Amino acid sequence: MIKEALGTGATIDEAKNDALKALAADEDADIKFEVLAQPKAKVLGLFGGSPAKVRAFIEIEDDPFGKAKSYLGNILKNLGVSDAEMSFEADDEEVRISITYGDDYGSVIGRRGETLDAIQYLTRLVINRGSEDYKRVSINVGDYREKRENTLRALARKNAAKVRKYGRNVVLDPMNPYERRIIHTTVQEIEGVTSHSVGNDDDRKVVITLEEGVEPTSPYKDNGRGRGRYNKGGYNKGGYNKGGYNKGRGNGGKHYNNDAPKSDAPARAPRSDSEGIRYGKVEINKD
Repeated sequence: MIKEALGTGATIDEAKNDALKALAADEDADIKFEVLAQPKAKVLGLFGGSPAKVRAFIEIEDDPFGKAKSYLGNILKNLGVSDAEMSFEADDEEVRISITYGDDYGSVIGRRGETLDAIQYLTRLVINRGSEDYKRVSINVGDYREKRENTLRALARKNAAKVRKYGRNVVLDPMNPYERRIIHTTVQEIEGVTSHSVGNDDDRKVVITLEEGVEPTSPYKDNGRGRGRYNKGGYNKGGYNKGGYNKGRGNGGKHYNNDAPKSDAPARAPRSDSEGIRYGKVEINKD
């Protein structure tokens, strides 16, 4: 890309100086000049004449991420970060931006990454503005994204194992598209379970379920008096004691005990399948 400016003056040197001021280039820049018109003196010192015209120009490298760098720099400055270093990598589909500075990334990451996600969204708008080739944008601060991905993968595996064992759906807390994609990808690697998303916008969350036709390996059974594979309070192998009915050994028959004590404790409600599962805090490696 070429940056240029025009200058005029009574002489070629004056025209060059005028062009340099208009160009506002660095002193060490490789500036080139092109004389467009020689100065012409006035006839008899009164009529006609024209100034010299000079074009000054420099060739500069086209930086496709210049606007994004400037935009991010302003955001970081407003967050109190003045010594940030940014690096950009890009392919046909995605732009990856890495930011490093100091040793405290909390103000840029925010609670559960919400501030970083907002910065990433706005930067994506800047990079794709006026472009026909849409690109995804991923911004990483320190090693936060790596830590976050490991945490989410562990969360997906843990809850997929519960679903596979007990057959009960698990609904995770709301996540952004990037985090949901990590959960879905991890669940796809586990046999017998599947996942889908429900909800809208900021409330969209992942649900992990058994695949159709797959039986849980250790299903829960509920007899109405609590959760469990069997209810010890109402089923006693020692004597088949069901609410005062005793079929004991050695008594020669059935015995009805109407004075059997009754529990005043209320039945424990089964856990809701729609209860959200929270994920842990991510610790950032500051080295």
